[in-house]
Amino acid sequence: MILPTASSQGWLLAGAAALAYLLPVILGQAPSRLAMTPAWCLHALALGAGLFSATPRFGFAPALSMTLWLVLATYAVERQFLPQVHSRRALIGMALLASATVLAAAAFPGLPLDERASPWLALHLTLGIASYGLFAAAVVHAWLMGRAEQRMRLAAGPDGPLPLLTLERLTFRFIAAGFILLSATLAQGWLFGEQLYGHAPRWDHKNVFSVLAWATIAVLLIGRARFGWRGRKAIRVLYIGTGLLLLAYVGSRFVLEVVLGRAA
Repeated sequence: MILPTASSQGWLLAGAAALAYLLPVILGQAPSRLAMTPAWCLHALALGAGLFSATPRFGFAPALSMTLWLVLATYAVERQFLPQVHSRRALIGMALLASATVLAAAAFPGLPLDERASPWLALHLTLGIASYGLFAAAVVHAWLMGRAEQRMRLAAGPDGPLPLLTLERLTFRFIAAGFILLSATLAQGWLFGEQLYGHAPRWDHKNVFSVLAWATIAVLLIGRARFGWRGRKAIRVLYIGTGLLLLAYVGSRFVLEVVLGRAA
């Protein structure tokens, strides 16, 4: 089985983006907004090289790469308004993940998009990946929230209740926004699946895990509104829902493209 890979231009852009992400880490510096901007722009160009080439491709690796790109964009904007949320460890982790995913997208650019698919398929994919990005941002903030709560329990560091409450509020805002986009994506897929994909909606692995993820996040939001869920319980449910969502598209496409080497 021979897997498709990116063009030489795609590899060049991906390599440059990965190096730009890794350079501050290699030099032992915390990635700053100024240092991350060139990497973020090169990352966008690498994504565009795959999506807007003569033979557009999309798959699990570009989906992960685009998700990290969106998370970094969200984090960069947020730091302008809430610098106290900044975490050096989170930035380094995201830089490492972004460099890995941009290279993975070059190695596994996905299968060619069906020419018979509707032009609205691009909107469908955009909504889905945007929901991935929002939930990924929620996971990052939930991790920061867990660290802040742990530091408060241990009475370590100057973290007070304001940063923790701010992180909690931001986390649930990302969850709510991601839930809205996920709901729109699922509704569009079920109502217009035949026009989008050329066949009627079916209960395949992607749809089953997507609905399970949607139900899990819905339970989290209801638990938050009615029972005041917060802290570790809320974070645990968020991780479960995000994991199911990751299995929905990325997991199923990984099996199809890499393990089985065929289209859906």
